[in-house]
Amino acid sequence: MQKPDARLNSATAAAAGESKLHFLDYWRVVRVRFGIVLLTFLVVVIVTGVVTSLMPKKFTAHTLLELKMEQDERTVLDPSNTHQGPASDPRYLGTQFEIIQSTNVLYPVVEKQGLQQKWGVDGQPMSREGCYYRLRSMMSLREVHGTELLQVEVKSTSPEEAKDLVNAIAENYQNIKTNASFKFDEENNLASKKNVEQKQQQVNDLLTKLQDYREKHPEIIDNQADSQAPTEDPYASQITAKQAEADKYQVTIAGLTSQLRQIEQLKGDELMRALSTLQINDPTVQQILPKYQGAVSDEALLLNSGLGPNHPKVKSLRASREVYTRQLSEQVGSIKHSEAIQLEITTKTLDTVKQQLADLRAAQDKQRLNSSDYYRMKEDWLKAKSVLSEAQINAGKDDLAIQRVRRAANTWSPAEVPTSPSSPNVTLNMGVGVLAGLLAGIALAFFIEYLDTSVKTMDDVESMLGVPVLAIIPKNIKLLHKQPADVPDAEAYRILRTNIEFNRKSADANTISMVSGGPGEGKSTTLSNLAYTCAQGGYSVLIVDADLRRPTQHKIFEMNNSVGLTNYLTTNVALEDVIMPTQIENLWVMPSGILPADAVGILNSQRMSDMIAELKTRYDIIFFDSPPILGVSDGAVLASEVDQSIIIVQHRRFPRAMLMRVKQAINNVGGTVLGVVLNNVDLRHDPNYAYYTSYYEYYAVRSPKEATGAAQVSEPESRPTAAVSQNGNRDGNSEY
Repeated sequence: MQKPDARLNSATAAAAGESKLHFLDYWRVVRVRFGIVLLTFLVVVIVTGVVTSLMPKKFTAHTLLELKMEQDERTVLDPSNTHQGPASDPRYLGTQFEIIQSTNVLYPVVEKQGLQQKWGVDGQPMSREGCYYRLRSMMSLREVHGTELLQVEVKSTSPEEAKDLVNAIAENYQNIKTNASFKFDEENNLASKKNVEQKQQQVNDLLTKLQDYREKHPEIIDNQADSQAPTEDPYASQITAKQAEADKYQVTIAGLTSQLRQIEQLKGDELMRALSTLQINDPTVQQILPKYQGAVSDEALLLNSGLGPNHPKVKSLRASREVYTRQLSEQVGSIKHSEAIQLEITTKTLDTVKQQLADLRAAQDKQRLNSSDYYRMKEDWLKAKSVLSEAQINAGKDDLAIQRVRRAANTWSPAEVPTSPSSPNVTLNMGVGVLAGLLAGIALAFFIEYLDTSVKTMDDVESMLGVPVLAIIPKNIKLLHKQPADVPDAEAYRILRTNIEFNRKSADANTISMVSGGPGEGKSTTLSNLAYTCAQGGYSVLIVDADLRRPTQHKIFEMNNSVGLTNYLTTNVALEDVIMPTQIENLWVMPSGILPADAVGILNSQRMSDMIAELKTRYDIIFFDSPPILGVSDGAVLASEVDQSIIIVQHRRFPRAMLMRVKQAINNVGGTVLGVVLNNVDLRHDPNYAYYTSYYEYYAVRSPKEATGAAQVSEPESRPTAAVSQNGNRDGNSEY
């Protein structure tokens, strides 16, 4: 047999694993509180219907405006935007929404339609600001998706007024847009003309300045009036010619200087021998030099032929040679002097040419500097002319823009008089009311469920008390001993009987008290039906009615209450005199007897303890009907005397906090809680408990003849073995 602690731990673990709310748990709450949900739903729907019927009828007139983004608006919003419609810039529509609802558009409508007098009260006109805000509240704007159309709507209690207002708003908006566009073009044209005048004046000033500079610097040559490229440099050829002339003089000076240096370095015969290489173009030298060379050659031949230096021929040739030498020396000296003079003249001439070249280059630099300033001024003038030309073109465009046709906003589908009201929307309002009523009802149901602290589920009991729920007793079960023997209601008590057997401490722990936290929990009825079921199972069962304040068992079994428990505890009456048999086999009852003044003192006595000890030996199981344990102290005294106590809890009535106090009251007097019976469970509202009461499906409906035949079959004396308990165990033949 599985131990009770193990079963309890497994049940607790299972409960912990299923602690999260399931959808069926929410559905259970709705079913339990269905009356509140339905009532709330009906109230909300009825109120919605009443409010809808009382709301004034309003008519909606609307028109379609096609928005055209003007060039000036595209430039302001986005200079790079060349799209012809407002769809390219989301800011445009938002801007137009605000413009249509602005005072500039709506104030003229208020005045033209005479809304101040029309909407006035008691002959007093409404303020213009008040009319503006009222008209704005009546308006609604909507963009037609994927188009450039804007729908303008006006709601009013008068269909004619709605039509007139929406058409007036559209017309005034168009006029304002057109006037604004014309004003923009006009201002733009004036600005363009002023700009052209400024640019023209700037061009004239630059041209005057350029001409004045040209007069001050005549060396500047510019034959291209409309070109920025400078003409050729007039000093370039002169500088080139002078540079060539200077180079020529430098070559001449270099030749003369070299020749004079050679002549100065050579003397005597060396000079005579070198004359042929000096390239002296003097006629005298060219005439005498061959003679000198011939005399030298002949003298050398004579000397080589053997003649002596004093030979007349040799002397004659030597004298001629000396004459020639003297003549050449004199002539070379003359040439040297002449070349020195020529060198001096050439050097002076070269200096003059260099000075002229320097003057030319200075003049060229000056001319270039002046030309640079001139052409820079000319470039500024040409640019100013270009800007002026562009400004003149733009001014011409602006002249044409003033004359263009403006289509800032076109009206499509002008408003007509609406034939049917647009609000209140009965279908929408009732739909919202139905949804709101359903949600409010469900919310209220869950709120009340949250405030309800009563015991609702087995998890509530087992998680708080740490003891098992022994049985689930359905609602409206009557006294079993007054019902047919095979009614399905008895199965709940058979399950309870089985669980008591398998959860009690030992076989001889056969005294059990039925306690409850308060009156009306169904304790006495549960006890009588359980005792009846145990007696049918073959147990010898005794019911002791220990509720000495409100005894019930004698009424249930329809017997006399003049002699009972109180008589035995206060007199010397024997047990046999106070124990009365019932019409049910194996079931006896000890009524309460005459109600005493001190119930606690009687129960808390040695004679009570001795009686319980005696009864344990005579009966298989003894049930004590106890008063509510929280109301009086009798129940706690009785719980301390018996082996175990069963707590009876009425489903969805007894508070969870009080349930914990019931267990503490039993534990405080040394009693033991065997388990809890969850009583009076409404299976219609709590379908989850149907799993614990599914035995009803196994009882087939039989004919009266079959039921009569079944009633004639007597039960065997041995205890049954086929009843299945809640936790999976079977009723066995174990003895008490």
